[in-house]
Amino acid sequence: MDQLEQEGDIAADYIEEFLDICDLDGDIDIDARNGRAYLSVNAAEGANLRVLSKPDTVTALQELTRLAVQNKTGSFSRLILDIGGSREAREAELADLVARAIERIEAGSSEAALPPMSSYERKLVHDIASGRGYSSESEGEGRDRHTVISAL
Repeated sequence: MDQLEQEGDIAADYIEEFLDICDLDGDIDIDARNGRAYLSVNAAEGANLRVLSKPDTVTALQELTRLAVQNKTGSFSRLILDIGGSREAREAELADLVARAIERIEAGSSEAALPPMSSYERKLVHDIASGRGYSSESEGEGRDRHTVISAL
């Protein structure tokens, strides 16, 4: 747990400096979940933080933050960064994707492939599919790695 706290503190310092450089306001919360440091950046309604909350931007900033943590600790980081509720919004999108895939299976398809996504998102898809009583597995390599859902 000490390592996750250290990762969170380093990441929070990095993000705080980044926000200052960009002249953006945000409150940073640090947590540890499922063996990962989890950093959440939020701001008051109407704040300009939403410019950073687009999925690709969050993913890129998360990778930069992980590299900053790795540089200071010497260890690989599995840190998760959430900006302005972007992760929660993405989880809802993934739940919709899984629901549409299940509809295709219930309509007669033997399986339904989802678009390529990160390992974190694939894990969420596996959890959602399993919770709905369906099987899923990741297929492909690198950027093409995606999830395929099928009936049990």
